[in-house]
This record gives sequence, structure tokens and C-alpha cells, in this order.
Amino acid sequence: MRPRLLLACLTGLTLLLSGCGTGSAEPNPTPADAPPSAALPDPPAPPSPTASPKPKLRPLPAKLPAGLVRTTGGKKVALTFDDGPDPAWTPKVLDLLKAAKVKATFCVVGTQVRKHPELVRRIAREGHQLCNHSWNHDLNLARRPVAEIRADLTRTNREIRRAVEDAKVPYYRQPGGRWTAEVVKVAKQLEMRSLHWTVDPQDWARPTAATIQKRVQRAARPGSVVLLHDGGGNRAATLAACPKVIAALKRDHGITRLR
Repeated sequence: MRPRLLLACLTGLTLLLSGCGTGSAEPNPTPADAPPSAALPDPPAPPSPTASPKPKLRPLPAKLPAGLVRTTGGKKVALTFDDGPDPAWTPKVLDLLKAAKVKATFCVVGTQVRKHPELVRRIAREGHQLCNHSWNHDLNLARRPVAEIRADLTRTNREIRRAVEDAKVPYYRQPGGRWTAEVVKVAKQLEMRSLHWTVDPQDWARPTAATIQKRVQRAARPGSVVLLHDGGGNRAATLAACPKVIAALKRDHGITRLR
């Protein structure tokens, strides 16, 4: 009997340890190195918002478009000053023009007009011509959608007329001279002629006053439109060159204000 008893005890112990046939035994624990929720799929990533693509800039034409004003239409030349009004330089340029009894055209930037409306009033009061030079001197404005061009030019004209009620703004000048047919057309629709130039001494790069003077005198011809700057940076060299430039142009050609 002892061998049978011993065999029965061993069989019962084996069943107890294996948990078979009871239905109440706990499952084997998850190994410590098993990843959490290993059987669950990763949640889908939320869709990323897609920004509307910016319209592509139209290419610049291979040559300047038709319809640009590049001459006074007579023998006399015209002086134009860009990128102002600037409180450091515009008053001094105006003083020089007044002393020389010369009228010029000032191509003003809308943001500068907003900051210094009193200078726009002085320009107009002293008989100089006003020209729209865009809202913030955007070199690529002419390459943008037509609606953006129109909004920019309209906003600038509105700001000029906030400074000078009923101001006449018969001209528009594209920053950098980077013209397209589209900007010429918009300017015309807003009753502005597109004003370019024929003499550019590149005073914006701040050469010496003597260099500015020589470049203007060499390039000037009857009817020339001369590009200078009274804003956009340090214009000390331009200011220093102006007396001799004005004297030479008056002597050789005469100076007139654009109409």
C-alpha cells in the first residue's frame, strides 16, 4: 500500500502545481521586460494642417515694359528724390532746392509718410511734385498678384492725402525700377503715370559726393530724369553733391519740375 499511497500523493502535488483542471488558478504574470500594451496598435497621428501656398511671383520681363516716363519731354532735366521723407535729410534737401530756386519730384514711401506727415506738407507747400513710391519699398511688389499691387498703391495714396488733403499724386515709381506690365497698368488705373529715370548715380550705395557729381554730369542729356535719394539711409554724400549737381544741370540743361 505504501507505494500506491506515495504515487497518489505525487500525482496530486503535480496537478496542484500546474493548476490544470481547477479553472481558478491565476494566469502567468507578464514578464517584466514586455512592452506595455504591446498588443495594441499605435493611435493614428492627427492630420497636419496644410497652409495655403503663397502665390508665385511672376518673373520680371526681359526688358522694361511700355508706358514708362523716362524724359521730361523737353530740353530741361528733372530732379527726383526717393525713399523719404526722412527727418534727417529731407529738410536739408528742401533747403538746398529753395536756395537754388529749383523744384523737384519727391517719391515718398507710405510708411515714412505716416511717420512724418509734416515733411510731406512742406514738400507740397514749397511747390514740389509728389510721387507714390509704394507702401514699404517692396522690391517685388510689381511681381505680386494684381490685387496686392492695387491695395499697396491705394494705401500709399490714402496716407499721402491724410497728410495733404486733396494732394495730387500724378506719378508712381516702382522700388528698384523692377517694373512689370501689371504694375504699370494698375498705376494707370489709379490715374498715375509710371516714372522711371535715365540718370542713376547710384547714390544709394553711398559713393563720395565727387563721384555722384561726376556720374550725373556724364550721363545727363536734354530731357533726362535724374534719380537721387533723400531717404533710406545716410544721405550725407548726396546732400554734399547737390549744390554742384544743381549748378551744373542748371548751366548745361536747365531744371524743371515734372508735370
